[in-house]
Amino acid sequence: MIAFDRKAEKEDVAYILDYLPYGRTDDTRPMYQKRPLAQGVGEKHFVLMEMIPKENVIPRSHDRVYLGEGDRPVIDHVKRRITHNELSHAAQMELPSVIEKIILANENRFLAFFNDAYPITTRLHMLELLPGIGKKLMWAIIEARKKGKFAGFKDLVERVKGLHAPEKLIMNRVLDELKDDNIKYRVFSTPMPQKR
Repeated sequence: MIAFDRKAEKEDVAYILDYLPYGRTDDTRPMYQKRPLAQGVGEKHFVLMEMIPKENVIPRSHDRVYLGEGDRPVIDHVKRRITHNELSHAAQMELPSVIEKIILANENRFLAFFNDAYPITTRLHMLELLPGIGKKLMWAIIEARKKGKFAGFKDLVERVKGLHAPEKLIMNRVLDELKDDNIKYRVFSTPMPQKR
């Protein structure tokens, strides 16, 4: 089932968005004190993060890297969670295509959103949280799924007239959630921890 306002969990896998060989540009320390950084996005909850790569390892954009317990061949450790605004320009440019890559690699997980979405209030349905889905398309999806759950994105597009590229609709929603710390409903991401 779909849950709103999930608590932040550790990500086991991330995708590299950008590699910064000399660290952050706003780091004022002398060059010899700076360490290489990688910026990435988590596969499970789309957590944006800065990671310290292993020595002599240069991660490439779109690389899928392991962060869990045990041997990590590429990333030494996660330094910290960051906001969308703290991403480098290059990382912000890569983010949409990496999010789409994650969605397509985990199609069943995101297809469940279309199969299981429900009304949030008497006036708002979860499907309407996706940019590009209004009342007409929402009702078309609900009517089509009464005949059986969608088997895949291809099945969804074939059965719902006017719906194209569901992965892009989800990607745009994930971007909205990552860009707005105060967004009311979080469907696919977890909020930044509140500073005490």
